Parts: sequence; C-alpha cells; structure tokens
Amino acid sequence: MESGKKFTTVEEYHGMWPEDIQAMLQQMRDTITQAAPEAEEGIFYNMPGYKLHGPLAYYAAYKNHIGFYPIPSGIEAFQKELSPYKCTKGAVQFPLDKPLPLKLVAKIVKWRVKDNKEKEMLKKAAKKK
Repeated sequence: MESGKKFTTVEEYHGMWPEDIQAMLQQMRDTITQAAPEAEEGIFYNMPGYKLHGPLAYYAAYKNHIGFYPIPSGIEAFQKELSPYKCTKGAVQFPLDKPLPLKLVAKIVKWRVKDNKEKEMLKKAAKKK
C-alpha cells in the first residue's frame, strides 16, 4: 500500500491492489452493500466504509489479510462465529489464502444495521421527552 496516499473513492482504493486482492475487496463491497442497501458508502479513515445512523463497518486490505471492522459491538455479538479468525476489540482478520466468509460478513452487517437503527430510535424517543 502506498504510504501517505489519501483515497477519495472506493474504486481508487481497490485499484491500487493486485487483481486477486481487488476481487476479494469487491466481494466485501458487494456483500456489505447487499446487506445494508441504505448505507452511505465512502472512504472513512482512508479505507472503504459504510455509515447508517453512524458508523456501520469498514474494510481494508493488508499484506496477508483483509481487515473487517464492524465496530466493537459487531465483534462481540459474533465472537463464537469469528473464533477461527484473529480478532481484536474492533477488527477481524480474514487471511488472503482462504475464501472470505461472506455469509458471516453479511450476517454481521445486517446485525449492525439493526443495532444502529435501534440506537437511532432510542435517541429520537429521548429527544421527544
């Protein structure tokens, strides 16, 4: 990855990687946009990401893995399913030499959409009081 490069579009970000990595990044993009069609796509923290009533999820490519960042609540809620992967509080690493767990990614993103929508409804209800 070019150090110091500031990306302005998802296509620009994807385009800087070798074709095999680009294909994996596109799979992540397609999976997330299908799971969260209302979400706003963009470059956040210099990586592709999605927002819907706040941060939803981000992803990025690295030398040996695709990083997936579904916010700490998304990791916590799916700890068991994510156990085969290296995880931190807010990130999971999917190795480049294995197929991406796209069904799991979709499940997590759908859960994050629901979580964000519930939080937004609670915020609105609190403002009405």
